[in-house]
Amino acid sequence: MFRRTRRLALISAVAAAAVILSACSGTPAEDPSTAPSAPDPDATLHVGLVLEPTNLDIRHTSGAALEQILIDNIYEGLVSRTQENEIVARLASDYEVSSDGLTYTFTLNEGIAFHDGTPLTSADVVSSYETVRTDPTVQGNAEFASVSSITAPDATTVEIVLSEPNQNFLFALTGPAGLVFKQGDTTDLKTAENGTGPFTLTRWNKGSSIAFARNDAYWGEKAGVAQVEFQYIPDFTAGVNAALAGDVDVLTAVDPNLAPQLEDSGDFTLTTGRTTDKATLAFNNKKAPLDDVRVREALRLAIDHEALIDAVGAGTPMYGPIPELDPGYEDLSDVISYDPEKAKELLAEAGQEDLELTLTIPSFYGTTVPKVLISDFKKVGVTLEVDAVEFPTWLEDVYTNHDYDLSFVLHVEPRDFGNFANPDYYFGYDNPKVQDLYAQALAEVDADASAELLAQAARLVSEDHAADWLYNGETLTAVSPIVVGFPEDSINSRIDLAGVTVSAEN
Repeated sequence: MFRRTRRLALISAVAAAAVILSACSGTPAEDPSTAPSAPDPDATLHVGLVLEPTNLDIRHTSGAALEQILIDNIYEGLVSRTQENEIVARLASDYEVSSDGLTYTFTLNEGIAFHDGTPLTSADVVSSYETVRTDPTVQGNAEFASVSSITAPDATTVEIVLSEPNQNFLFALTGPAGLVFKQGDTTDLKTAENGTGPFTLTRWNKGSSIAFARNDAYWGEKAGVAQVEFQYIPDFTAGVNAALAGDVDVLTAVDPNLAPQLEDSGDFTLTTGRTTDKATLAFNNKKAPLDDVRVREALRLAIDHEALIDAVGAGTPMYGPIPELDPGYEDLSDVISYDPEKAKELLAEAGQEDLELTLTIPSFYGTTVPKVLISDFKKVGVTLEVDAVEFPTWLEDVYTNHDYDLSFVLHVEPRDFGNFANPDYYFGYDNPKVQDLYAQALAEVDADASAELLAQAARLVSEDHAADWLYNGETLTAVSPIVVGFPEDSINSRIDLAGVTVSAEN
């Protein structure tokens, strides 16, 4: 049995000690004319984002646009995760997992209330999770497939029993599946909210902005700013212009080609954040000639990944299906390299010297990646036609009907290796050994042993050349000097703003 405990008081004390030690370190004081002023508790933080949600009902609507702003800010779960994807307690003060990996026992923090003032109890958790377990229309229903019972022994305790161990279950509770809602609440979640988080929703101007206000009745440490305004600017150039005009304090998802404008202005610092974005070149493994491993390997050998990353402007090489922030990551650069001559040999061996293929890609991804692929493939005798389609068309043709040769999509979800263990997924990849290793990894109670099994499975997937991973995405964020504590990593999936502060400008 193991336990994880959240000690807010201890964390605050350590933070305070760090400030004191810094003050006594003898470091020369900053010039008062250049040093940032003290945090302003009445400040408003202005954040520029790209993707606006279609509605606010995170229970029934999927998408990073919702998780990015709502989880940890408006809604909370028993557990959450850090920027590094490490699991931490949230509404729960601590939790225990039985040695057989079947029973999860959570103890709630004291003094938690919903935004309407109603105290949170274990009955609310049970109601929320029973809804996830029994309603297929609720986000996370599939992740609760192994849950056999959810009970509340008392007002501050929740017990969840699984029918079989699931190494990913606790992580699933850090997402929409694990959020806690008021039992019997009639709030219209599409346009309003009633969470427990450090912020409340105050305004949504559709097509423009969403505003939060600090929840002064929050059960934990209060947020560092009085208000947050998310401004939705889907055009990258317009976003940079808004930042340079002083309309936003933070601009996320900065286009790498436009980043120098912000950096050269002297008004922003650019941070490079890690993500679990997998820029995936999907191969239709069930369709000839891509059902031939020699053809798939040849296509991977033909791609100059370093040059492609330079063209994109941000990212790191990725040679397998698991990114660095996920369990099971291993550097698989020994599996594949840039070798056009070997690619030609494999294509000739497979009888595919004059191969013609079509790349189906959602149009919003632009033309940079397709242009690089067209050029690289041409060098090995492969003609690539690009079919840029609207996203609903991609969902219908590629994702649902599996009617494609090659496709390109950013798979942003963490811990989604299971797609390669599902022969019915649109990749069409079917390897029983990989499926067995993934099943073992889920059933393994020891996290390190589970990660080792995932690593073995990921190596097999890469050696089978089931897809190509063009790069592991990075996110560029421009941050004003008056902003302190804005997250750097994983902000395309969530932005926890409680610890962010804004200083009054000098």
